[in-house]
Amino acid sequence: MTPLFARSGRGRKGLVQLICGALAAGGLAAAGAAALEPGAASASSHREAPLISGTPQYDNTDLYAFVSPDKPDTTTIVANWIPFEEPAGGPNFYTFADDAQYDLHVDNNGDAQDDLIFRYTFKTHTKNGNTFLYNTGPVTSLDDPDLNVTQTYDLDLIRLKHQRAVSRTRVADNVPVAPSDVGKASMPDYGKLRSQAVYKAAGGAATFAGQADDPFFLDLRVFDLLYGGNLTEVGRDTLKGYNVNTIALQVPNDLIRESSKQPVVGLWSTTQRRNAQGYWSQVSRLGNPLVNEVVNPQKDKDRFNASQPAYDGQFLKNVTEPELPKLIESIYKIKAPSTPRNDLVDVFLKGVKGLNQPPNVKPAEELRLNTSVKPAMHPKRLGVLDGDNAGFPNGRRLTDDVVDEALQVMEGELVGSKNDLGDAVNKNDKKFEKYFPYVAEPTSGSRGALAKGTTAGADVRSQLGDALQPAGSSPGSGNTVMIAASAASGAAGILLIGTALAWWRRRMQRPY
Repeated sequence: MTPLFARSGRGRKGLVQLICGALAAGGLAAAGAAALEPGAASASSHREAPLISGTPQYDNTDLYAFVSPDKPDTTTIVANWIPFEEPAGGPNFYTFADDAQYDLHVDNNGDAQDDLIFRYTFKTHTKNGNTFLYNTGPVTSLDDPDLNVTQTYDLDLIRLKHQRAVSRTRVADNVPVAPSDVGKASMPDYGKLRSQAVYKAAGGAATFAGQADDPFFLDLRVFDLLYGGNLTEVGRDTLKGYNVNTIALQVPNDLIRESSKQPVVGLWSTTQRRNAQGYWSQVSRLGNPLVNEVVNPQKDKDRFNASQPAYDGQFLKNVTEPELPKLIESIYKIKAPSTPRNDLVDVFLKGVKGLNQPPNVKPAEELRLNTSVKPAMHPKRLGVLDGDNAGFPNGRRLTDDVVDEALQVMEGELVGSKNDLGDAVNKNDKKFEKYFPYVAEPTSGSRGALAKGTTAGADVRSQLGDALQPAGSSPGSGNTVMIAASAASGAAGILLIGTALAWWRRRMQRPY
């Protein structure tokens, strides 16, 4: 006798075949009527370590620090989280984690220990839990009742001595976060929402948290064996069109530096996550760009994310014996500079002597900024390599082309091996703002191409009789007929699924 579960299995197989046929009849026909353009997210320099790549809310993507171009008595720090935010990625859009501490660290004397921490903690609020919508209507302000899911944050300044907190000051309380840019219908004036999220704190400080265009620009095909081994596909900004969650902080130089005579500060960002027992653990860390991506090997990446700069001696060999130049030599036959690479120790661990290296510095992976160097009137994308001392590796501006700079330095630019290596992506796809928070507005969720049969500004109806026919267009046009046929096929598919389910239920009720 054939076991009952075998007969049930055949029944499930028949059901699957019927449903697949229904989906093929309806779903594929509808797909033919509307061209979709999905983004490619195959690799990311942001997803730099195995553990953190699976938890994007806690993943530091980039850190920037520069003397503010319009307020040179202040320093602006920009830190980003959540890589590859697809603008139309609803219905659950992008929020900071409620169980995280997002920290900006400052070492103002070069001892590899933080003297200040600016800590951001977030709280999510939902007005109506009975809807799937992020917003229930057009949003015209951050306190609009139609903005269903909102976030606020607190900002604390923690002062430390010998890695122990000695004081805590609340800098900002219950500040609203700029939401994800759902689209033009939902947020007709996103710039207004962005401006409302800029908070001016006491003493000339300012803070912002919210979504922004990803300011990092580069061709990530570098991870496909260094651009495929033949350089035929360089020049594509892989991060174009994607957003990140940004924290931006502008503070007086005198607040973060030791003194006017010692103006160099070291900076890094971290994320701490609270576990089920209520304890905090550091899960992400970032200072200089590309260090944990291409300097640290796989075995060290997660450990680096959990470590402190004071213990960076354990990673020293990764800097003095770098892997990248050897890979370039094996693929492109460009001879790697001799090791040990003490020039890279200056760039990544100590700072450039005479520019942004503090006295008695302890080597540590920090983004070092000399706050006394005035902003450049005409910034050069290669920064210090091109004679612009206000740019990377003296801090990092949004416009600095750190990929080209890092490649050239890795290949020995500072030790006599002159080269012009780069990825052929020299600027961001969007222009940066002239004023705080400087990052560009996020790409809107309504950025996509118009549906077939529509024109800009058209009133599009969605009914089976004249499906997606633009208002005022003549009935029976070729496009309308095609789209209506697709909709009809979709309806037929739904009927087929219903028939299949009914058949399956009857089948399962039989005793044999």
